[in-house]
Amino acid sequence: MGKVVLVTGVARQLGGRFVRRIQRDPQVERVIAVDAVPPEHHLGGADFIQADIRQPTIARVLAETNADTVVHLDVTGIALGSGSRVTLKETNVIGTMQLLGACQKSPAVKRLVVKSSTNVYGSAPRDPAVFTETTSPKSLPSGGFAKDAVEVEGYVRGFARRRPDVAVAVLRFANILGPTADSPLTQYFAMPVLPTVFGYDPRLQFVHEDDVIEVLRIASHEPERGTLNSGTFNIAGDGVLLLSQCSRRLGRPTMPLLLPAVTWAGSLVRTLGVSDFSPEQIRLLTHGRVVATNQMRETLGYQPKFTTAETFEDFARVRGPGLLPPEALARVVDRIAALPFVPFAGSGGARTPNTAPVTTAAEAT
Repeated sequence: MGKVVLVTGVARQLGGRFVRRIQRDPQVERVIAVDAVPPEHHLGGADFIQADIRQPTIARVLAETNADTVVHLDVTGIALGSGSRVTLKETNVIGTMQLLGACQKSPAVKRLVVKSSTNVYGSAPRDPAVFTETTSPKSLPSGGFAKDAVEVEGYVRGFARRRPDVAVAVLRFANILGPTADSPLTQYFAMPVLPTVFGYDPRLQFVHEDDVIEVLRIASHEPERGTLNSGTFNIAGDGVLLLSQCSRRLGRPTMPLLLPAVTWAGSLVRTLGVSDFSPEQIRLLTHGRVVATNQMRETLGYQPKFTTAETFEDFARVRGPGLLPPEALARVVDRIAALPFVPFAGSGGARTPNTAPVTTAAEAT
């Protein structure tokens, strides 16, 4: 008998992709796809069950399917369709509690994988340069998806204590980007002009959605190295990008504002429904966040196929050029840099060729 894998949150693109991928693994016999609404994308040969994880019915689903592996992807920062923030929080927190309660009662469950986020570390001015899985945040998130993720991880730790026989993996993903990614940050990058906090240029990390799928697949199986795929893992691509580099690569101009003005602008775009420009996202775009991924490599044995820069490049390629296409902007800046300059007053006004080495705009990005 092969593995029976139950996956939540399959109505989202990421959940649908994972369901289609895990079916191809030879160790997997059956995949149970669960969500409160039917997905618009196909799920291959998976069995779809329409069930709301906020309701006790999820316990019956788990018992009837006899699933031995649960992959919980229904923890997210953006509502599906016309859902509200209240509904989203209930799904994230209450839904996780119901699912964990069902797993605790099921003797068949032997492995649990939970999708979390590096948002649990928060973003504060006195943060360490790099967060490890054991680093405590300087300031706990006070609201939004980050707070949901903190609460979810707390319930998961409680479950792990009550069911030590279950291998539990919590995957803290950096900001997920890619051709189909949808998150508050992708909505921010889609704006024609990017509001930024004056005087700050934060470091950002990204993980490609293809790497997300592969890490989830590895964590849902028995380890190949003889070690236990249990614990908490930071998942991110190598390297970092500055926000200014991101804006140039997208071809979108920035609009530096003082922090109170950015907060006001965030409230405005949320009201207009343009983007979920939440206070936690403003803190990220002020102070940034970088995490260490040693445990991902050493314990899970996974090396991301995409670096942070390559992930953003793939994202930018699909989203198309902004108001300032990077290639055109680079050519203009290079021409300006190559022009002769007028020396300071007192040199007789003669024009002297600019013989200093020129760094091209392409190199600067």
